[in-house]
Amino acid sequence: MVAQLNRAYLRTRLWKVWSRLVAYSLFEGRPLTTRGQWINPFLFFFFRIIKRLSPLASVSSPIFILGTGRSGTTILGVVLSMHKEIGFLNEPKALWHSVMPDEDLIGSYSRSEGRYRLTADDASPGIRDAAQRLFGAYLRLSGSRRLVDKYPELIFRLPFVRAIFPDAYFLFLSRDGWDTCASIELWSSRLGQTVATERHDWWGVDRRKWRLLVEQIIPEHPDLAPHSQSLLAIDDHKVMAAVEWIVTMREGLRLAREHPDFVMHVPYDDLCGSSRSAAGKIVDFAGLASDDVYLQYASDVLAPTPPRQTFKLPDFIAGPFADTQRALGYDERATA
Repeated sequence: MVAQLNRAYLRTRLWKVWSRLVAYSLFEGRPLTTRGQWINPFLFFFFRIIKRLSPLASVSSPIFILGTGRSGTTILGVVLSMHKEIGFLNEPKALWHSVMPDEDLIGSYSRSEGRYRLTADDASPGIRDAAQRLFGAYLRLSGSRRLVDKYPELIFRLPFVRAIFPDAYFLFLSRDGWDTCASIELWSSRLGQTVATERHDWWGVDRRKWRLLVEQIIPEHPDLAPHSQSLLAIDDHKVMAAVEWIVTMREGLRLAREHPDFVMHVPYDDLCGSSRSAAGKIVDFAGLASDDVYLQYASDVLAPTPPRQTFKLPDFIAGPFADTQRALGYDERATA
């Protein structure tokens, strides 16, 4: 589906299609596992023009969706995009790369050494200005009042984002670890490809994202850090996904605990099992206007999904995984 548009979306609010097409065509870019990468040079040229123009719109109280990929972050963004005030950007990593040229964990736009964590000190005046202009241009061109940006890895960069947008809100989406890992493996096997001598999949160019995760994030976790060399040698995508899920869920739980005023924990089960209620709580948290069409759309398109099968994890990962499941309120499930 182009820009995540389907019949239900078109039937609900046809005029919302414009904001999605503007996002998809002009701001999101095409990462290395997608078609149409020929458009990227034109987008970066467009971004350079925008950064030289006077600001087209101010960005007020943007909303960022954080978590682990394949945990419902996209469908949450699509549902929020139905709100009358919101324009939704689905992982606009090309835009973020234009804001900060070294920002590329996957390797779609840059092969320079990437960093998982970015701090407030990284948000120089030039970077803040570029982000404000580019996101403001999207709001102006899409006719939207509020911005939603789904970019899961920003969970490790919250101080950086807050330095650019001090009034930002963050939605931390969590999902059962077994289901998330199975979905990541399926995505990688379905969309992964070999290009020339490189492997392009969930983990970026030749496991670039995995290497950066192990080298930069794993040392922060005392129970995983001693196993860094073993982790670098792993090639099972489900096991790799389990590690990414553990450290991301820990980060999200910490942020929600420390910053309840602007970080909201949204469990995937609540989002799908009590969708209208969960969608309403997000509106209240982020200060959005009441919107019955949006609430009804959430109720119509969100539904529980069957649990995925469990799998065997190495012993040094199984313990932290089980602990994280319990921290999120999930019961133990027998390993297949």
